[in-house]
Amino acid sequence: MRLKGENFDAEGEEEEEQKLVVGYALTLKKKKSFLQPDFERLACKKGISFVAIDVNRPLSEQGPFDIILHKLLGKEWSDIIEDYRQTHPEVTIIDPPDAIQHVYNRHSMLQNVVNLNLSDFHGRVDVPRQMVIMKDPLSIPEEVAKAGLKLPLVAKPLLVDGSAKSHELFLLYDWSSLSELEPPLVLQEFVNHGGILFKIYIIGDTIKVVRRFSLPNVTKCQVAKVPGIFPFPRVSSAAASADGADLDPHIAEHPPLPLLERLSKELRQRLGLRLFNIDMIREHGTRDIFYVIDINYFPGYGKMPDYEVIFTDFLLTFMKSKYRKLVN
Repeated sequence: MRLKGENFDAEGEEEEEQKLVVGYALTLKKKKSFLQPDFERLACKKGISFVAIDVNRPLSEQGPFDIILHKLLGKEWSDIIEDYRQTHPEVTIIDPPDAIQHVYNRHSMLQNVVNLNLSDFHGRVDVPRQMVIMKDPLSIPEEVAKAGLKLPLVAKPLLVDGSAKSHELFLLYDWSSLSELEPPLVLQEFVNHGGILFKIYIIGDTIKVVRRFSLPNVTKCQVAKVPGIFPFPRVSSAAASADGADLDPHIAEHPPLPLLERLSKELRQRLGLRLFNIDMIREHGTRDIFYVIDINYFPGYGKMPDYEVIFTDFLLTFMKSKYRKLVN
């Protein structure tokens, strides 16, 4: 098949319009937020159809597919999609299970940012000082002291397994509270960032930046006077958007585009992923010092402005690739 209006058969008749079939394996919640009606209508107009994958049937008996989009957890599903990838090399899998698994560990995901030298791209990118705690809560204060981490600290579950518990984050102001934590977890130094977080959405080669409200700065006085553990609110909700707020320009200014382009390119290569977002903050009082604090696979694109057009264009790049293979 060929793209409509570009090629004709020997009789001079226009051939059938090329289609792209995208199989998807998503949770009901993910399907609802991602496959919104406007997105499906736009994709359909462009020749893209979405087909639900039945996880209770052998994947090899379904399709045929040109692309498989998936975000299901568990070794069983990973083995299924990996076997399918090996036996159906003509199908594009977005993304490989082993690459996705890498970012479900909050420690290993950020190691890909360490030692990135982006000083030639109008800024510096690093990760906050952090450490992993695997067991024995009573020993946490001693381990943290030995590591030299400073209060306040952000505590995050080590693994992102899709459960509500894996997204429970806490802010700690005092040493004694550390022994109340439940390993395995990651402890990360809190970096003052003016209460603004940048969610950097990556869809293939495309970058989209959205500002979100975050925690306010923490003073030394607060650290000294506020003991205990406090829940850390999530900022992924669209209701937390700071894009229309009247903010200090020094806080609200987006990270430089050359820096984001280089960072996203490096992470696409290092992670082996096409769909992810980066949670980034700017150190308060600076203009060009940034920290990556989290990386999420296949994030909530439905909360991203213009995601329908951007994701459709992303899928169309695979249609062009399919067309080139057919004519060669």
